[in-house]
Formats: sequence, structure tokens, C-alpha cells
Amino acid sequence: MAKFRKQDALDYHEQGRPGKIEVIPTKPYSTQRDLTLAYSPGVAEPCLAIAANKEDVYRYTAKGNLVAVISNGTAVLGLGDIGPEASKPVMEGKGLLFKIFADIDVFDIEVNTKDIETFITTVKAIAPTFGGINLEDIKAPECFEIERRLKEELDIPLMHDDQHGTAIISSAALLNAVEISGKKMGEVKIVINGAGASAISCTRLYVAVGANKDNIVMLDSKGPITVDRTDIDENKRQFATKRKDVTNLAEAVKGADVFVGLSKGNVLSKDMVKSMAPDCIVFALANPDPEITYEDAIGVRKDIIVATGRSDTPNQVNNVLGFPFIFRGALDVRATQINEAMKLAAVYAIANLAKEAVPDHVNLAYGIKNLSFGPEYIIPKPIDNRLISTVSPAVAKAAIESGVAQKKITDWEAYKTELDNRLGKDNRLIKSIAAKAKSFPKRVVFAEADNYKILKAAQVVKDEGIAKPILLGNKQKIQALIEEHCLELVDIPIIDPFSAEEDSRREQYADLFWRKRERRGVTLYDAKKMMRERIYFGAMMVETGAADTMITGLTRKYTQPIIAALQCIGVREGNTRVAGLYMMITKKGPYFFADCTMNVNPTAEELVEITTLTAQTVKQFNVTPRIAMLSYSNFGSTEGETPRKVRKAVEILHKNYPGLIVDGDMQANFAANNDLMKEQFPFSQLVDKNANTFIFPNLESGNITYKLMQELGGAEAIGPILMGLKKPVHVLQLGSSVREIVNMITIAVVDAQNKK
Repeated sequence: MAKFRKQDALDYHEQGRPGKIEVIPTKPYSTQRDLTLAYSPGVAEPCLAIAANKEDVYRYTAKGNLVAVISNGTAVLGLGDIGPEASKPVMEGKGLLFKIFADIDVFDIEVNTKDIETFITTVKAIAPTFGGINLEDIKAPECFEIERRLKEELDIPLMHDDQHGTAIISSAALLNAVEISGKKMGEVKIVINGAGASAISCTRLYVAVGANKDNIVMLDSKGPITVDRTDIDENKRQFATKRKDVTNLAEAVKGADVFVGLSKGNVLSKDMVKSMAPDCIVFALANPDPEITYEDAIGVRKDIIVATGRSDTPNQVNNVLGFPFIFRGALDVRATQINEAMKLAAVYAIANLAKEAVPDHVNLAYGIKNLSFGPEYIIPKPIDNRLISTVSPAVAKAAIESGVAQKKITDWEAYKTELDNRLGKDNRLIKSIAAKAKSFPKRVVFAEADNYKILKAAQVVKDEGIAKPILLGNKQKIQALIEEHCLELVDIPIIDPFSAEEDSRREQYADLFWRKRERRGVTLYDAKKMMRERIYFGAMMVETGAADTMITGLTRKYTQPIIAALQCIGVREGNTRVAGLYMMITKKGPYFFADCTMNVNPTAEELVEITTLTAQTVKQFNVTPRIAMLSYSNFGSTEGETPRKVRKAVEILHKNYPGLIVDGDMQANFAANNDLMKEQFPFSQLVDKNANTFIFPNLESGNITYKLMQELGGAEAIGPILMGLKKPVHVLQLGSSVREIVNMITIAVVDAQNKK
């Protein structure tokens, strides 16, 4: 689980535009005509159409893709009843997840009432605005009555995710875990520790997928729920056991096949786990501290399958596997409710997806060569791009078959393609790269560690488990900055190249550097002097294996660290040059731009080398490069030095690298617009391929383009990613933000992993 500090979380929500969401227009609004159509008098026409036929609201407004996330703040995370205002950050966060995972728009609504009737009346009154309603963080037992009544009285899909989200995901996980253990769902003995909204809903769904209610023991804070107890409500009573031999948790789990914890941390002991049946299953789902840690559970016995709610252990039971895709399917067929058939369809879709071959991007993200169905993989990972095109169609189909859909889907393959295209399959690339970095963190030396931004970034990557920082610079100055900003970097090595304690290493590096450069005009005296410069000292740390990669350039000209890296490390065998690549993160997904930083006016042959370097780098992020060679001409339409060299480069690439998807020369608008390309140049290799990698004919055009994209187009630029060195060194843009530095560190770690 990623570590963070209180101030980090507060800064994240406060800095820039406060909060996490905004409203963005979806129609043009720049001219007077646009505004006339958007508002008065043009807006009267859709108003009249809807007045004549209420269903037209789905044609002319955003209702069909709009979900309300509604809470009264009475059961917020593990914080309890903290009020509607305090719940708003959570509701905004839920809206963000809806958008990034399923392209569903959200308004979050915090209702200031604890009265059931008032809450229900309020939600019913605002329901016409929305295509669906997600109830969130409402305490039990009120949440049961609120959901029941609203489902009866509204005609749009509604779900209390705290109840059903965990139920759906854990049911999928349980089905698979029982199968792997060689047992049968109807025979396993299940202990449920917890009796709140989530526990009740989970247990109901376990029964729906085949569990025998007589084999279930549920416990609340007072102990086992038995038929003799008089202090339980009807929701708990449906799972009251007749057993007389159970008075506490230890007795309940003895001989049990399954433990499901929906309670609080550290209540399941190692001895209790030892007492369970052979091939047992433990779902310790309390967050952030599970009922027993993953390490303790697998440490006491090998015949065990463990799931938690945490992201840093196998088998994370995470609601994000369910709710975005369930609502997506429900909205797309205009379901009038989310019924049991739809929830069960989601369960089986998620369970079955875990049995399919795992895509490379998931293996890459988790640093595993061949993740496969088994004790450590019983449910899909949240970054699996297939979830939207697997779960949503299953839910939509169940809605149609159960009679609650108002819209039919007939071409299911086309629907799946539409779902895949909603977000762009590569839009989670950064998350995937970060996960890969965390799988095998590398030693990163920071040549400018006497800068607060660098130290803050080092803190972040240390906490996230992305990298192992090494700080270069004056120890006293660095330690003073660490103390001033309350950073926790006391256990991070600090190396001062000027200090006497580094004399021996400095001499060693100087001698090695001199031997590398003695025929390039460098004397031993020069080499010793240069090793007092941190960029040279750091580069030699990478060259000698004392560090895996270096990050520098925040406060100095780009050329200085490049020269140091070239002199200390040199270019990779088979290459004659280095080149710079920018990863541009846009709403349509990532694009790769090269060369925007290094080669001023490359020849055709040099463009070929830049292109092959770029293709190799893009592939290491598990993206297939589809390369457009840019010019001011389209396939010879204009003569000139630039089009000629680009066409020559393309000829060489087609001849020598036939497996590479590359074409040109072409203008940027055709490269970026498949419809234009298909219409005018149907012969191109890039037709229907959607170019994602752009090679610029010279430094001027590349540098101008990426900076305009960054400033005017709202793209996030990650780079420059230095390509072609034997060992990884990466150079920051002057004045990079902490976020940009962290992104570059992550790239550097993955680069180091691949070069190893």
C-alpha cells in the first residue's frame, strides 16, 4: 500500500484547482451561433421535444451517461459518521473512478440528513437529472431500507456500492478460490466476521452463487449471530446459526474452509488460521489493516489462498473491478434497475476473466512473466483493460434477458469495440509503467539532491517503492533541507563527491574516466577535476554499477549532463548516436514524439537510427509502435530537402525493418486523423492503425510541437527519455515539477530493468 503523508494528501486536493473533478462542455461554444443553439432561443427546441416525449431526454441531454454519487456522510470509509461535507472528497474520488474506468460522468451530491424519509424524498426529487444513482457511505441498517425503497420507487439503475461492490468482487474471488482448492461451493463451511451492510450483502450473494446458508456462521461485535439472540435485526437474523458449539471467533473458524473478514484489523490469529480445514481460504478484507496480514497467513501454512483489500498483495478485492462496469452496462441498455441477475452476471464475468490468458500489459505492470489462474491470481487486476468489454456486456445482456432493459443491443461485437474505444486502451500506460517499476525497484542516483523538488521526488518514489534513491551533494545542506521540510529520508545514502571519505572512489572513477578519454584530450588532472562534478561522479556510479540509473538536469543546461553521460558511459553497441523521446499523455491516450531534443537536422540514415531507437523504447512500455514519419509533404506531393530525406528514410525502414509499422512522408494532420488518411491515402501502412509514434524531420519542428502540445493542447509531457546510451541516464527539463520528476524516475527505473 502506497505510503503518504497527511500534508501530501491535503496538497493533492488543494493545489491548483481545488478538488478532483470539473465540468467540461461537450459542444462547440466559441461563436454567437453556438451560444444561440446551446441556450436561448435554440435550447427551446429540445425542451419542447422532451416535453412531448419524455424519453427524448436521453437523446438531447447528458442524462444517459450521468450518475449521481450520493451520500449523507454517516459511514465514510473507516472514519464513521463525519458528516456530508467531510464525505465530499470521497464522493469526488468515486466520480473520478467512474470516469477513468468507464467514461461515466458524475455529479457528487452530499445530503445533509440522517432521516430515512427525508433522504429518500431528496433522492427521488433529483432523480430526473440522472441516468443512474450510486449510493455511498450510508450507515447500516438505514442503508438497507433506503436502497430497498428507492429501487422500488425509481425507474433508473441504483446501487449502494458499499453493500454490493465488495459482494460482487469477493463472490467472484470465492468461486475461483473454491474451485482451485478442489472443493464445492455448496459444501464449504464459511465464517463471516462482520455483520454490517457489506457483510450482509456479501453473504446473500455467496448463497446466490451456491453457498449453503446452514454452513455459514456470521459474527458481529458481540460474537456469533445465533438463533437465540434477541438483540439482532432482521438483516442479521437471516444468517443466524443454530450451532450451539460456537461462542467466539476461534471456535467458529476451527475446521472452517473459508474465512471472510469484513470487520477490523488483526482479529484473526495465526493459531486460528492453523486450525482451519485443509486447503483453506482467507479473505481478510478490512482496510487499511486486514484481519490478518498476507505474510502471516501464508507464513503459517502453504495450503492456503489469501485475498485482501490491499494493492500490495496478490488477490486484491477492489470494488473498482465492479461498479464502473456494472453501471456502464446498465446505462447502455437504459436499465430500470440493477437486479440480482445483473449482479450475478458481473460475478461470473469477473470470475471467468481470471481464467483467461493474462494480457502482456498486466504481466508487465506486475513484473511477472506469466501471471495465470491459481492461488495467487483468483481475480483480475484493476488495470486489466478487458474488464470494461467483459463485465459491461455481461451486465447489459442480463438486463435485457431479465426484462429491465429499455434499449436492446444486437451487435455485441460492435458494442465491445465501442467500449474498448471509450477510453483508449493505452490510457493507463503510466499506471502500468509504475507498477512495473515497483516490481523490481532500482538504485537511482540524484545529481542535484540539494534541491527541495528532488528530495520531495525521492521521498515519493521511496514511499511508493518505485526506486531506491542515492543523494549526491553536500551532506549538511541536504540534511538541513530534509529537516526543514520534515522529509523522512534519514536512511537514504548521501554521497558528497567533495568529501575526504570519497577520496578513494573519486580517484578510482578519475582513473577509469581518464583511460576512457585519454585519446580524446583529457588528462589525468582533468579527470580528477571532473570527478568533483556531481554529473560526472553520478554518471561514473552508473557506469561502474554503484547505481542503476541517474537523474539530473533540473537546474542546469540539457547539454551538460548529456555530454557527461556520453563521455562516461557512451552509446550502445550498434548505435552511433543518442536521441530524445517525449511521451505525451493526452485524453486520447499516449503519443510518442522523437527527436525533440538532440539531433538538430538528421540525415535520412540518422532518421532511420532515431526511428529504430524509438521503436525499441516504445516496445519496452509494452506498446506496439505505429510510426508516422512527418514532413510538410504527403507521399511526395511537395519537393524539398526535408520530404526527400524523410522518404529515403522510409524506403530504408521498409526494406531493412519489414516488421515495423511505419510510413511517410506525411503531414501531421493526416498522421493524426485516420479518416483523412483513409480517404486520401488508402495505400498507407497506417490506415486503420492509428499512429501513436511521430518522428520529426528536425529538432526545430519536434521541439516546437511538443511544447505547443504541452502548453496549448493540455498534454502532459514525460521526458525527455534519453535513448541509445549503454546504461540509463535521464535528463529532466529545467524547472520540472515534482510530479514530472517522479514520472521520469519511474521511466528511468523501467529503462534500467530492461537494460539489465
